[in-house]
Amino acid sequence: MAVAGIWICQTASDSAGHHDHGSIVWDEIVGYLIAMIAIPFSFTAMVLGFVLFRLFDIAKPWPISLVDRKVEGGLGIMIDDVLAGVVVCFILHVCIVAGVL
Repeated sequence: MAVAGIWICQTASDSAGHHDHGSIVWDEIVGYLIAMIAIPFSFTAMVLGFVLFRLFDIAKPWPISLVDRKVEGGLGIMIDDVLAGVVVCFILHVCIVAGVL
């Protein structure tokens, strides 16, 4: 989905005439799915994963912000959300190991 998303997001961006237009959501879908990899299903995990993903996607802490500024095109649209998903996935797995989730 992430690899296909590079083309999908580039095509949508070209059609919209704006880089990472708000109507392009494929990258958020992929990022959230990455965040939830191997997380046991629960309402709490789903909500926490979504909130954390949106927080990291919007705030773009380092190194997400660096990649967001430096990488252009469809890859640039996708990569910040992929990285946010990876970071959130790690956090959620730490929460599971710690017994919080």
